[in-house]
Amino acid sequence: MHDKKELCDKIRSLYPEIGECGINVDVDWIEEKKAWVVDLKKDEHELTTHLEPEDADGCMEGNQCVSLGLQIAQLKANIEGV
Repeated sequence: MHDKKELCDKIRSLYPEIGECGINVDVDWIEEKKAWVVDLKKDEHELTTHLEPEDADGCMEGNQCVSLGLQIAQLKANIEGV
């Protein structure tokens, strides 16, 4: 299993727009759900999504995290008022 910092750093490297637009990202392993919870925040906007272990593995291997990418796009649209 990956650690929190490792996964967070990888998400930032796969989605550099997180840093560019000032979106804060936090990840936590939730044992009862057996999944990572990824929390994206910017000002008053916030989205939380679950990342299954196999999706986290894909991210760590350098593949795009499709579900996470969709959430990041949604948060950016909310922030920009689209």
